Amino acid sequence: MPVEPTPTRRRPSRLSRISRRGALALAGLLTLGACVSSGISGLAQRINPNAPVQVALLVPSGSADAGNTILAESLENAARLAVSDLSGVEIDLRVYSTQGDPAVAAQVAREAVDRGAQIILGPVRSAEANAVGTAVASSGVNVLSFSNNPAIAGNNVFVLGLTPDNAARRIFEYAARNDRGQVLVVGEQTTAGQLVLAAVNRAQSGTGATIAATATYEFSQQGIVNALPEIADAARSSGAQSVLFTADSAGALPILAQLLPDNRISHPRFQFMGITQWNIPPATLQLSGLQNGWFTLPDPSLVAQFEARFTQAYGEAPHPIAGLAYDGIAAIGALLGTGSADALSRAALTQGSGFVGVNGIFRLMPDGTNQRGLALATIRDNAVVILEPAPSSFVGSGS
Repeated sequence: MPVEPTPTRRRPSRLSRISRRGALALAGLLTLGACVSSGISGLAQRINPNAPVQVALLVPSGSADAGNTILAESLENAARLAVSDLSGVEIDLRVYSTQGDPAVAAQVAREAVDRGAQIILGPVRSAEANAVGTAVASSGVNVLSFSNNPAIAGNNVFVLGLTPDNAARRIFEYAARNDRGQVLVVGEQTTAGQLVLAAVNRAQSGTGATIAATATYEFSQQGIVNALPEIADAARSSGAQSVLFTADSAGALPILAQLLPDNRISHPRFQFMGITQWNIPPATLQLSGLQNGWFTLPDPSLVAQFEARFTQAYGEAPHPIAGLAYDGIAAIGALLGTGSADALSRAALTQGSGFVGVNGIFRLMPDGTNQRGLALATIRDNAVVILEPAPSSFVGSGS
């Protein structure tokens, strides 16, 4: 789960969470929950109940990078699909191109607010999101970015992405409950890798699991090979029962899964675990070293519904993070359905019972980060098997 290096940003103050209850039914894919309360306060612009609410969607189109163009189109399509599913709520969705550039992103964000945008959805990358948040901070407009970097969260910026903190917390809790709570963490020696390792360390607290040791490797094929004896020694000498990989399938995970068993580090003596989605791409499921390993993923039934609906509507599968755009519109629509003039304030966005999107339940925290309900899965005979389903609500956890 790569996390981008963090741009400089002042840290937020923590605000009190306000509880609300209720729901808004969508006409299409899902029912997306929002809490209801009168007198919600905040700095966001007040909502006129007699006019459509203007939402600015910032996507990375307009650059020479073809991948950005594909991502931008998928995010826009997912957002429009969500808008079409809303019932009793009018959203005026306006799309702005950031070109994947923080300066451009800040400029178009200011333009969007000048034209009446009352909330910003996007952009994708942390540097852009940071620039956008700063650019519109004085206007009282909140930013629901698609970033998964919790370090940029705070003030008027929220992150919607699936953060390593959420995945690590889920895997630690499950490991502790299943007598695999002594964990060796294995990560890469890069700036992004250090951010993920920091997230893993934060997530361990209060889970019942213990980080027995941490081993790192230089991010190259030879670097991984050179580090294998040290990683194997750390697993044996630390008393670890599990080995947690921070790498994903596009990084070191396939090499580690192949070569660590050659160094006598394998299941069942050691439980392999991951905080990235081992089912993406599906070829990862064929790796022999990952059989019986544990990993987290968003609610698979809801994700499958969204992918089928998106493919039917647009003739192609969504980008892996396109669902975040749907989730953002879902949360906005659910809050607007309360009828409150302060529906898009910080207090409203951080209501405790959260929302249901195409990745499952999620809620935005007062510090700008998020909590997501994740499923716990394993790989058996090259196929995903769910060990614990994703939770369906945050009942009993601060709502």
